Amino acid sequence: MMRTRPLKVALLGCGVVGSEVTRIMTTHADDLTQRIGAPVELVGIAVRRPDRVREGVPQELITTDATALVKRGDIDVVIEVIGGIEPARTLITTAFEHGASVVSANKALLAQDGAALHAAAEQHGVDLYYEAAVAGAIPLVRPLRESLAGDRVNRVLGIVNGTTNFILDKMDSSGAGYSEALDEATALGYAEADPTADVEGFDAAAKAAILAGIAFHTRVRLDDVHREGMTEVTAADFASAKQMGCTIKLLAICERAADGRSVSARVHPAMIPLTHPLASVREAYNAVFIEADAAGQLMFYGPGAGGAPTASAVLGDLVAVCRNKVAEATGPGESAYTRLPVSTMGEVVTRYHISLDVADKPGVLAQVATVFAEHGVSIDTVRQQGKDGEASLVVVTHRAPDAALSATVEALRRLDTVRDVASIMRVEGE
Repeated sequence: MMRTRPLKVALLGCGVVGSEVTRIMTTHADDLTQRIGAPVELVGIAVRRPDRVREGVPQELITTDATALVKRGDIDVVIEVIGGIEPARTLITTAFEHGASVVSANKALLAQDGAALHAAAEQHGVDLYYEAAVAGAIPLVRPLRESLAGDRVNRVLGIVNGTTNFILDKMDSSGAGYSEALDEATALGYAEADPTADVEGFDAAAKAAILAGIAFHTRVRLDDVHREGMTEVTAADFASAKQMGCTIKLLAICERAADGRSVSARVHPAMIPLTHPLASVREAYNAVFIEADAAGQLMFYGPGAGGAPTASAVLGDLVAVCRNKVAEATGPGESAYTRLPVSTMGEVVTRYHISLDVADKPGVLAQVATVFAEHGVSIDTVRQQGKDGEASLVVVTHRAPDAALSATVEALRRLDTVRDVASIMRVEGE
């Protein structure tokens, strides 16, 4: 039976995403009613700049008092798309205290305070959903949290930032340098005026923390994620990658250790074989590759940002939360029962691609090989080129603890015959 009393929704933020949420709620109102089993009514929109023109957004719903809106007491669901830590955190917890479930797209807040927010939602018997926080329209949170709940996920490997993928794709396809590719991304609207959060990996690290926590049923905070940006990637790195049959992507990698006793989460540029599905992800698209015991290998692909794609994920969560309200139930909350420790980057097992500028004389290769052996790092391949007293060595290692690989590189720098460690990059996706 269809419930006649409408479910009341408050929206916090009405920028690109919030405006799309409003539009979809308005134009698809009848469909949403049928899917939920009750009408849904947008009753308030909190913004900072009320005088800004927002096409299609009812002016009578606009308010600057977000706190009063979430404290109304008759709100069933609060949608938070303002981002940042505060006032979002206080507004969300206040909504919980007044009986409202929350749909959020706030990756930074969830990566930092997800455990506390989940606990607050459980305490007040409401839902916290956040599909839009990770990869725009791509369904990832719900498949990990629900569809794969009966499986054992071992690895999540993904491109979760469209800006960095666009830049690296342009460097790969056109031979452009980093600055040129960034300028193009900015001109096309893919990069912000200040791209630091994207190109230094902060955005991807927050998403990695969320994904790792869900995948491994343990608490992973933003501070647990090793992060390296991609501003030092050069055209020469891409040339080396192509010689190996690889390309370069900024990857978020969440792994369960081989012995199952710990997990890790990291973000950094890496070479991946052209045969790997992630290598073909172009432009500003995102994709996430999941490896699980029973399901095997799964890949999720699509637009990872933008107003309409992100609003799609928000509305999907809204429907799920509203259905729970109609059924007088709540959906799955935090699952952190494993309490696994999070390994440091030094403990993670990786492979390296190392380019060395060396003196072109006998014995150099033997010296370099000795350094690797002394640190317990096995060499997979070596490529050497020499001319006019200068030479280059390209070494690709087998998998070893990252700390041992880092120590090897430092020892190589101290060799008199090594002029420069020209580049270092991890290799993934074997």
